[in-house]
Amino acid sequence: MKEITVQELKQMQDNQEDFQLIDVREPYEYDEANLGAELIPLGEIPDQMDKIDREKKVVVHCRSGKRSANAIQYLEKQGFDNLYNLKGGILAYQQEIEE
Repeated sequence: MKEITVQELKQMQDNQEDFQLIDVREPYEYDEANLGAELIPLGEIPDQMDKIDREKKVVVHCRSGKRSANAIQYLEKQGFDNLYNLKGGILAYQQEIEE
């Protein structure tokens, strides 16, 4: 599975690169803290695959990286090949970028 670090994500954001950022956590988690991603909870991924871009880079994240890895594994079985897991999730982002 392809991964990117929180530093790479921050650089992509700062450079205003064209990519999609998806958060697979639950709405209550998103309300507490978010990175401005599109919220598609893990359980809704099968029904909302049409919202996920198949052309550009897509970064998927959750709290620590586990749920997003599960989402990517599922989506790759559906033919996606442009997905990147955010290593360490939002926790790593908060610790390393938002200090």
